[in-house]
Amino acid sequence: MLDLITGYWSSQLVFVAARLGLVDALATRPLTPEALAKRVGAHAPSLRRVLRALASLGVVAETTGGRFRLTSLGATLRSGQPGSLRDFALMMIDDYNWSAWAGLLDGVTSGALAFDRVHGMPIFAWLRQHPDKERIFAASMASISSVENPAIARAYDFGRLGSIVDVGGAHGHLLATVLRRHRRLRGILYDQPQVVAGAAAAGFVTAPDIAARCQVVGGDFFASVPAGADAYMMKYIIHDWDDERSLCILRNCREAMAAGGRVLVVDHVIPPGNARSWGKLLDVNMLALTGGLERTREEFRDLLARAGLRLRRIVPTACPLSIVEAVAA
Repeated sequence: MLDLITGYWSSQLVFVAARLGLVDALATRPLTPEALAKRVGAHAPSLRRVLRALASLGVVAETTGGRFRLTSLGATLRSGQPGSLRDFALMMIDDYNWSAWAGLLDGVTSGALAFDRVHGMPIFAWLRQHPDKERIFAASMASISSVENPAIARAYDFGRLGSIVDVGGAHGHLLATVLRRHRRLRGILYDQPQVVAGAAAAGFVTAPDIAARCQVVGGDFFASVPAGADAYMMKYIIHDWDDERSLCILRNCREAMAAGGRVLVVDHVIPPGNARSWGKLLDVNMLALTGGLERTREEFRDLLARAGLRLRRIVPTACPLSIVEAVAA
């Protein structure tokens, strides 16, 4: 229970390690707190105490001579590496998310959205007004996606499709992963204009083996989506919104898809029972930040039916996400 009560202590320690770049500085060899403090611009006595606490969490390890070395767990915070979660940590534990979670009690008792109450506007409007934070948000999605997307690309037979639209696909990390695995597939990356404007710099869909088969389109998925594709894929999109807003997106996809097309919702599917579930915790994050939710199989089935779609199957993946496949009802 003490670990549960003080869980935010661990989060803040991870955030400090990520923000200061401690892991990058320790990537080549162990360092004393004094040497590390000079590299990252920190106060050495304070840093030593933080390092000791991080060692107790397994992020670093103290060696002989008072030096600290990187562990395999800590290496997941190393920047620019496959599977790195550094950007995800920088986003998830940043002050604007932190303060919204501080308003969770009020949200649970009043039914109001904590983020909106604390910041005075919805999260995606707030991010548009804070482009530095929005860039970190986009990088964080690519960060977590580097672990998830290969599992998604392997789990579903995208090769039987001719074309696919990645709805709300940010900089195209998932779409690029799918297109690279299925060489005859063509794709459209679709997101808000200011988001897809960064796709070229991100380099996922502009890679030489991808660019000729991928089109980048800016727009508003609440208004419409590009028409005529065989599939409309949405990862971490439907979970951002309540049923009313989700239905708007799903109906637009239903109207736009080609004959015999399908909608692929890539989200957590909440399992029954009391087992620990990352999706159940993420669901409360949605409750605090966006007003969205993670859904059960039955909730997906009912939501899709209201959008004129029929739940065909749920495809598990090697990561915690599942692919909810729907076809025209």
